[in-house]
This record gives sequence, structure tokens and C-alpha cells, in this order.
Amino acid sequence: VIYPVMDNVFPENTDQHDGFIITGSPASVHDGHPWIDQLLNLVRDLHDKRVPLVGVCFGHQAIALALGGKVEQNPQGWVLGTETTIIDDPQPWMRPEACEFTLYAAHKEQVTALPEGAKQIGHTSGCPNAAYTIGNHIMTTEYHPEMSRDFMEELVDEMGGAISGEITEKARRQYAMGEQGSLFGEWMVNFFESHSPEETKTLNQD
Repeated sequence: VIYPVMDNVFPENTDQHDGFIITGSPASVHDGHPWIDQLLNLVRDLHDKRVPLVGVCFGHQAIALALGGKVEQNPQGWVLGTETTIIDDPQPWMRPEACEFTLYAAHKEQVTALPEGAKQIGHTSGCPNAAYTIGNHIMTTEYHPEMSRDFMEELVDEMGGAISGEITEKARRQYAMGEQGSLFGEWMVNFFESHSPEETKTLNQD
């Protein structure tokens, strides 16, 4: 079930679901839209109830901001293409095991300070807080397991007029080398199954 929160569609009762995913978004967590404030309040509610929650890119940033962390501009500017996250603290749900994973990347902001109680579990060369957990009910990544190759190609083409050709050409070289969204997808399934979910709902900003 998809909740298009950018259209102000939210779950009426979080107790009716066993888990949530907050996806990537073209929006910034700092845009100031009313739906973003409502989403941050929802994150706080889910956290208080210890409802299993996964955040990817925008979701990763929104969870951090909602719970007291900081999201700021990436000093390196746009990160576009793929990025490899080094796993610093392997988690029980990371099966099959890996010491790193590569996902599609498309962001110019990142989490610069984690919320209280959060634990950094992965980093990239330009993003120290590339993945974190909070308790056993929140897991996140700065990157995009939910994107397909076709979507990424179209995204890079669309952004070509707004950012430098050097960035887009680098992105095309990177995504041509592949990514591991399916691996991370297995990890998300394992994470939710560790809470015995019967149903996973998606908060989608696209």
C-alpha cells in the first residue's frame, strides 16, 4: 500500500500496519511544506511506538531530522550515479553477509549529525553517516535500493540541464557498472521479518 504523502495522504492509524518504508523524494527535508512537517511528526510517532521503519535517502534524512539530528548540504555538491557504503557495524539482518554494498545515489544533502540513540553502521568516502540504526526498529541508508536502472538513466538525463556535464557523465559510467539493490532488498525483508510483520506499507513521495 502506497501513501503519497506529497499529496497529503497519510495513514489514519499507524497501529493498523506492521512496518513502514519512507522512500526517496525530489523534495528536500528543508523545503518547509506542510506535508513534510506532518511526515516528521509521523516519524516521531512511529519511533515512540517502536514500529519497524526503513528510510532511504529522503527517508534516511527525514528520520534523522525528525528525531533531533542534522541534515545539511553535502560539501562535495551533487552525488549522482552509484556509491559504495563500507559496513562498519554488521547487523543480524545483513544476510547474506557483505562488507560493503553499492546502491544508486542522487542527493546533494546528507545527515551531518545523528539523532540521540542512533548508531552509525556504514560510511562512504564523502558521507560519514551513510547508514544508521536506532534500536532494533529503525534502519536507513543515504542511497537508493528502490531505484531501477531505467529510472536512474531517466533521472540523470533529466538532471543534465541543471548540473554539470562532468557529474552526469561520471554518473553514467558508474551506474553502467551495476549496483546491489537486490541485496539491500533482502536485508530490508530480513529486518522486517525479524519483527514478524504481516504487512509492510510504503510512504512514497514520488
